[in-house]
Amino acid sequence: MKNLLKTHLLIVLFLLGGNIDVQAQKQKNTTKLPSQVWSVEKANSWYSPQKWITGANYIPSTAINQLEMWQADTFDPATIDRELGWAENIGFNSMRVFLHSVAWKGDPEGFKKRVDQYLGIADKHKIKTILVFFDDCWNKDPKAGKQPEPKTGTHNSGWMQDPGDPYSKDSLNFPQLEKYVKDVMNRFSKDERILFWDLYNEPGNSGKKESSLPLLTKIFSWARAVKPDQPISAGLWAWDFEKLNAFQVMNSDIITYHDYEEPNWHQRVIELLKVSGRPLICTEYMARTRNNRFSNTLPLLKQKNVGAINWGFVAGKTNTIYAWDTPIADGSQPIEWFHDIFKKDGTAYREDEVNLIKKLNLEGQK
Repeated sequence: MKNLLKTHLLIVLFLLGGNIDVQAQKQKNTTKLPSQVWSVEKANSWYSPQKWITGANYIPSTAINQLEMWQADTFDPATIDRELGWAENIGFNSMRVFLHSVAWKGDPEGFKKRVDQYLGIADKHKIKTILVFFDDCWNKDPKAGKQPEPKTGTHNSGWMQDPGDPYSKDSLNFPQLEKYVKDVMNRFSKDERILFWDLYNEPGNSGKKESSLPLLTKIFSWARAVKPDQPISAGLWAWDFEKLNAFQVMNSDIITYHDYEEPNWHQRVIELLKVSGRPLICTEYMARTRNNRFSNTLPLLKQKNVGAINWGFVAGKTNTIYAWDTPIADGSQPIEWFHDIFKKDGTAYREDEVNLIKKLNLEGQK
């Protein structure tokens, strides 16, 4: 956290786009930036009629990763329907859901039909969906077919990067990835069940750093070419990734970000990012053992009118009740769950948390 405020101040300069010479910035950056970013006014016109956006990052408890969620043999609409019913019951109105290019590649039409089926289930439960394309987190070599079994007591042991490593760095893969992104976006670009498109989760993670910038730049260009009705974004997450952060801020219609820190740090992030004048949505938060909890963070996000999408919903094959870097070899319950809200049978991990979520979601709904 030493360089957090220094880096935030650099980001503020980019956020104050009207007060700096944007063209000069573009000339310094050899990467061509896509155009047609929504105006601040358009972004706020989209945000202001929304109910306060709350929800979770969602994968059904029966899936270890995105491939197991979306492949035909393991797609599980019954579980999705049941679990999204629990989300509806506590007032959640949004879920962030990861796609995967490998699942599309093996069956493009079937993949889109399953996405449509998911959106229909979510809509039945009055839940809008944030769809995520690429991802630099966790395992680097995704393969179609049967997915691995969870590693005992290990956080997200089977989660797959998309498109993976070194695939995300090889421009020879870009034409196929462009076809994937445009195919999915063209199918759903006017679909009101989609809240917005999250183009790239944590670009630069897993040691990739700036090597992810070419693909990040490309996916923004591809998405702009489709001209979706929904806004597009890619969330800030590593405050020392200056080039990636600058690109994401300058090219996102709405500002999204991740924050797993304590509320005093989180509030500073919010105040600095609000300089943009654009809507803010926190698309990942809530890590209990880092003192980032529903009790101290969710009320802050509501007070600041920041969308709140926590990591984890139902404890399942992703094993995200365990902390990122603290596996438990015998698979016993951690002293305190890291993520997740519900046990697999639908009972709450903590009733006080569920009651707070429900209370905040139902207070003063528009």
